[in-house]
Amino acid sequence: MSQKNHDGKRTARERMQEQREKERARSRHRRQAVVAGSVVAALAVAGGIAVWATSSGSGKGGSDNETARPRQASGGSRPAIPVGAPSAPSTLTVWEDFRCPACQQFETGFRPVVHELEDSGRLKSEYHLVTIIDGNAGGKGSLNAANAALCAQDAGKFRDYHDVLYSHQPPETEDKFADKQYLLQLAGKVKGLVTPAFTTCVNDGRYDHFVQKSTDAFARSGYRGTPTVLLNGKDLAKEKGGRFTPADLKKMVLDADKGKQPGGKSASPHPGAPARHKHAGPDAPPRTGHSAPGAGHSAPGAAPGTAHQGTRHGTGEVPAS
Repeated sequence: MSQKNHDGKRTARERMQEQREKERARSRHRRQAVVAGSVVAALAVAGGIAVWATSSGSGKGGSDNETARPRQASGGSRPAIPVGAPSAPSTLTVWEDFRCPACQQFETGFRPVVHELEDSGRLKSEYHLVTIIDGNAGGKGSLNAANAALCAQDAGKFRDYHDVLYSHQPPETEDKFADKQYLLQLAGKVKGLVTPAFTTCVNDGRYDHFVQKSTDAFARSGYRGTPTVLLNGKDLAKEKGGRFTPADLKKMVLDADKGKQPGGKSASPHPGAPARHKHAGPDAPPRTGHSAPGAGHSAPGAAPGTAHQGTRHGTGEVPAS
């Protein structure tokens, strides 16, 4: 074979080798591009999930509940639920805990006259729901019951459900109100209250933060226990040596309202001003009371002239603090 032919064959082989190398290189580039594209796509998907998880977690979960306020409720540093005609001449301010036996006594004894005065437009009530017993004894019954009552406020049925809760209050040592299913069961006693919206509100603890804010306000208030009950700013636990009766309340309201026009009908059902019972708290009239954690004060429903922790049992009188 001549040198010329040998060189020609070698050149052809080299050209073929070079072509194969180029094809392999192009193939590698294509594979790398596909892999790179897949990684980018995966990162994009992951990023989207991360953004969704963040927005869903801070949206309806935490932030909404932190600012949630029941219908017609007052906000500010002392959140409350109104009951009765807004233009009523007299105002009953009540701080209470749904687990508080003294509050239950107060509600039972004073409920009829409070309802009568509210319905006649003579009295409006402001309810501040707190969790003193949860703090003192442990559990979540005070919180869960208060949240459920606020959910009922959204349905315009606070007063009715409020009264049902006190009528079915378990023993103080039995934290039955912590069971949300039980709270929903009791809601069945109020016509039209149990709806998907109400059930979701109860199960989600929509107003837990609102209740905590009210409890914090009570801790700063200087009141010594629940129930704490004030009429036009006057502590009823200090009236008549703590032996303030429903008849006294009615007279006091009518005297204060002399010459004033009764308020119109309230826009929505309000919590029936219940007969109050005491858990250590200066406003409350009932005779028994629970003191607020760290407050060092006895509940307003305490027996006349007494001030100590623990529940006292009384009649239909508002005990002195």
